[in-house]
Amino acid sequence: MSYLEHFNLQEQPFQLTPDPDFLYWSKQHARAKAYMESTIWLADGFVVITGEIGSGKTTLLQSFLDELDESVVYAVVSQTQLTPTQFLQAVLTEFGFKPFNKPKVELLDMLNMFLIEQYSNGKKVVLIVDEAQNLSPKVLEEIRLLSGIETHKEKVLRIILAGQPELKETLDSPGMKQLVQRVRLRFHIGPLDSRDMREYIIHRLAVAGRNANDLFEEDTFDIIYRYTGGVPRLINTLCDTALLCTFADGKLTVGADDIMATVAELNWKEHEGNTGRYNQLKQVSGRMIERYDVAQIEVRTDGELVSMQSFPAGRIIIGRSPDNEVYIKGKFVSRHHAQIVVDDEGCFIEDLNSTNGVFIGERQIKKHRLQDGDVISLGTHELVYTDLRPRESANEENIANDVDDDEPSVVGE
Repeated sequence: MSYLEHFNLQEQPFQLTPDPDFLYWSKQHARAKAYMESTIWLADGFVVITGEIGSGKTTLLQSFLDELDESVVYAVVSQTQLTPTQFLQAVLTEFGFKPFNKPKVELLDMLNMFLIEQYSNGKKVVLIVDEAQNLSPKVLEEIRLLSGIETHKEKVLRIILAGQPELKETLDSPGMKQLVQRVRLRFHIGPLDSRDMREYIIHRLAVAGRNANDLFEEDTFDIIYRYTGGVPRLINTLCDTALLCTFADGKLTVGADDIMATVAELNWKEHEGNTGRYNQLKQVSGRMIERYDVAQIEVRTDGELVSMQSFPAGRIIIGRSPDNEVYIKGKFVSRHHAQIVVDDEGCFIEDLNSTNGVFIGERQIKKHRLQDGDVISLGTHELVYTDLRPRESANEENIANDVDDDEPSVVGE
């Protein structure tokens, strides 16, 4: 009897090769894919997706590609340790050209003409760069310049950069400010939490043909989480090895002792995600303190407080879809209705092309710089913004008026 027959499986549930059929749509992965899809809606879509090693970025990209229709032409570049000229050659090769032994100026001209031709034919062109953490600053600058190619109406190249956390660190460096200004959306995929990890395992077993949720005994999940930290690739490795060991022992289910025996065989220690590595800390005057929240959002319906949440600096998406940071269940609220962006200089809210608009008082706004105490109306709901920053660090000079900054945004409904 084979491994698969022994466990009533039709295929291996925990193989390491990317397979979109096995992709588990955690809240994080659904959000990352929605951001990638926004590159199709937006003429100047430029999205950066980062994640830990083994977090499922490549599988997510493959799922995104599988759903593109014929109106989209795309190139995927995965070999990223290239010079600027080699990078342009790689892109053109993906688009079907033979661009070798040509100077850089000719390569740029070929790509420019190709993009304009595709635009004229009603096609949308997407450039996807995987393993983008290996790109040199010169190649990143080349990508910035490519993102600016446009007709007299709009830009003609959409870009998705996907990479490990080092990419995030590179983009946050001072020399990348011009590139970051072109980026509309950035998202980081972290490890799964313990609940999602359990659902992830059950999901992969179901896709592989195991209908009953009894292959892994209930007391195994906490142990699996302790040694994998919720990282999908590590989960796959541990679960697959545990199944092989259990099969070799002639058992029909995987118990806690089987997981521990597998951990010993792999010579694994408790994952650093459970020992402090992923705790979000900030160093101040030589000591470590927890990352602090700078904005508070109260959601009120008919004058009654429904929820109150606090957030650190960053982007807060508001809407009726459960994947939003601020989830509002209401028929007048769009799926992704608005976003609030908080930075060191203050906070602004932007309408994400919602159906029913965003209002400050009686005035409908597209983008608005917020002040402490502002009340934002979304349909029948009100959001009260509170600035939690110490008074001395808040920017007292900001005035509440509409702004037209070149800030990132994503289209809602």
